[in-house]
Amino acid sequence: LLDSLLQEHKHSVLSKCNAGVQSGMKGKLAMRLRLSIPMLLIVLVILQTSEAKERFRPYEILEIKRGATQQEVKKAYRRLVKDYHPDKNKAPDAQDKFVALTKSYELLSDPERRRMYDNHGVTEDSPNFNKKHDYSQYNRFGDPFDHLRDLFGDNFNSFKSSGSRENIFHKQSITYKAYANTLVPNSYKQPYLILFYSDWCFSCAQVIPMWAKLVEELEPIGFGVATVHSEHERELARKVGVKELPHLVLLTDGKVTHYRDSILSVVKVLEFIRRKLPYKLVQRINDHNVDEFLDGWMDNRVRVLLFGKLDIVRLRYLTAGFKFRDRAAVGYVQVTGGDTKELVDRFKVDIKKDTLLLFQEDTDTPMASLAMADLPTNTIMEVMERHQYLQLPRLSNQVVFDNLCPVESTRTRKRLCVVLFTRETEEMEQYRQAMRDWVHSHRFSQERVRFTYILLERQQQFVSAVTRGQQELSDPSLRVVVLWRRGEDQVKLEWLQAKWDIGPTNSSSEELQTTLQRLLSANEVLSGEAVLEQLVDEHATSVFARIANRMIELSEVLRDNITMDELIPAASLVLTVGVIIAGGYVMSYLVKIEEENVQKQLGARGLKVDRKGKVVPELKIHELRAETYNGMIRLLKPGCRTVVLIVDRESKEKLVAKFYKHAWPFRRNKTLMFGFMYIEKGLSWYKKILNLTLPEPRDIKINPKNCIGTVLSLNGHRRYFCMYHAKHPEATRRPGYYTASGAFMGFDSEDEASDGEMDLERANQPAPVLDSPDHLPIFEDQLLDGLQNWMDRLFEGSTYRYHVNYWPEFPISPSTWNTK
Repeated sequence: LLDSLLQEHKHSVLSKCNAGVQSGMKGKLAMRLRLSIPMLLIVLVILQTSEAKERFRPYEILEIKRGATQQEVKKAYRRLVKDYHPDKNKAPDAQDKFVALTKSYELLSDPERRRMYDNHGVTEDSPNFNKKHDYSQYNRFGDPFDHLRDLFGDNFNSFKSSGSRENIFHKQSITYKAYANTLVPNSYKQPYLILFYSDWCFSCAQVIPMWAKLVEELEPIGFGVATVHSEHERELARKVGVKELPHLVLLTDGKVTHYRDSILSVVKVLEFIRRKLPYKLVQRINDHNVDEFLDGWMDNRVRVLLFGKLDIVRLRYLTAGFKFRDRAAVGYVQVTGGDTKELVDRFKVDIKKDTLLLFQEDTDTPMASLAMADLPTNTIMEVMERHQYLQLPRLSNQVVFDNLCPVESTRTRKRLCVVLFTRETEEMEQYRQAMRDWVHSHRFSQERVRFTYILLERQQQFVSAVTRGQQELSDPSLRVVVLWRRGEDQVKLEWLQAKWDIGPTNSSSEELQTTLQRLLSANEVLSGEAVLEQLVDEHATSVFARIANRMIELSEVLRDNITMDELIPAASLVLTVGVIIAGGYVMSYLVKIEEENVQKQLGARGLKVDRKGKVVPELKIHELRAETYNGMIRLLKPGCRTVVLIVDRESKEKLVAKFYKHAWPFRRNKTLMFGFMYIEKGLSWYKKILNLTLPEPRDIKINPKNCIGTVLSLNGHRRYFCMYHAKHPEATRRPGYYTASGAFMGFDSEDEASDGEMDLERANQPAPVLDSPDHLPIFEDQLLDGLQNWMDRLFEGSTYRYHVNYWPEFPISPSTWNTK
């Protein structure tokens, strides 16, 4: 009992001591907190102030306003980056400022990133790429892949993003805007490999190691790699033509090439890339074709020789050739080959190292050389970038002109461009070489002066623009002009007075040196100005080459996008259509041959045949005389008629030709016969049939001239005739015409209207053939104007019919009568 009491007392004492100690510690802690809160606030203010000072402000870094245009952003960047480039500025902070300038330009030159920065202050480092997507939302109600993980293990979990780590697909994912605004424009200089994937695609998870290996292989050698989440970017997947996942495409020159192999491996993809890159980016060079390769610099491109031991061209060489294909021709020399020994000895190449030689116009001495155990891609790009133009390049298109003679807005630091005008002849090469020697000896800075030449035959618009208004420059051959571009099409210029010469006493070279030294000063202004037009692209392919390239591209697209199951029905359809078309051509050819044979047979019988093989009916106009009288009138079958035109010897040629035109539409009518009658031969017969139509026979006086142009429709079987005359009441009369019935035929004409009087009148004019009492003349050309309407009424049966009891005999012409 005593021991228990002592133990309880001990515990109570200890508990009171502990309580006192804890209360003392709490008091001290509270005192310390009260003292540290102001210090904490001070530290936070200092941190916030330092953070505000170090906040990234791209507009202030580039020294531009927030509303600056893209052109102003570019100009500001170019101006500042020259001052802070580490190679020129040795200040301690030059490197940091240069990096800040580059980051600011990348941010503000991208419309999407600039909008995000202006609206939300977002300044992510990856241009045009998606912000990190919150994939944790798919796991709010448990992990949907638990049952798959149970089946396939933890490898499936590596594809699903977590809160702390994203897989490689999500890090490289791009949007439709990034694809259209960045990748497509850049694909003309850099090939892109793009993989389409989805979170719910198990096959996509399996290719993650393969894709990571590809990224490690391709990114260091200049390839662009990106991924697209097909569920988030449905429009992009639809436009590209993605039908299954994972799907791989190669983007070059703005065109998409699909990977169709069933096996997706690193080796297969690299083979696919080599096969789909443009043809002959890097040529194979040996002892036999090296001179032809190096001497081809007249295409305005430098020559690059790459020496290596491998029997295949490395991908880094292909990407370099792809980027600079417009400015450099790249060749590969395998140093271990048997046909390259002379080439290796010629340029003293170390076969143990990879070597790069860059040549300009001088094919014996390289302008730049580089030898390393393994040539890095960046080094190759830098060398080709620095020496991508010849020593004296040609202004062959607008891109070359813009790069060599860029637009400058500052007056204090001019960038001049010296242009030598030459022609496309071999004699002009010595003048161009003299200019190269002069450039090499004087060593003007390429940042201030660029020397070029132009061919007069190829750039006539440019030449006419800079010589407009200069009478002394009617032939600008071998003339030199100094240009200073002030705008896209605005240029200041000054011509040298002397032509470019190659003699020992070359005054033009001294004048050029004096002029450049004077114009490079800030106060000097060029005297002339001109408005330029776009230069003609001398390297543009011809129409036939574009058509051929288009056909090749179309065949490749069909081969890549059409499977065998789809190809067989399509080929069958095309073949069927081809057979039908070929059969149609064969039938048409056979019909044409048959028509030609028919035409020959009918032509042999004197018949005319049209293009369709039908016999063309001929229209014959017979003369009505005693020999043809019975056949044309008396012996006509029932329903047949003969239409006869009355003419004289003078009017026959004109009137018969016009009568022929009126009768032509009725040539197929087998009941009609057409003819003409000389009034000198048939006047007596004409008087008899007119007399037979009168109630009582009497002597008729007829003026033969008034009968010219009369048309008779004679029905031999029923013995009647219809009559057309220009003054007949049934004919179409001009306004003011009116004649008494019968006067038109010459009834009751006066004797004084004799033939002699008519001949006398005809000699003094063209006088009218007919004259009426009201003196309204009718000329010979007007006699048959109403014939067409009369013939229409004739076939309608509405013309008046003059009946006769019999057909009188036609007089026999004397043998001395000449019809001419």
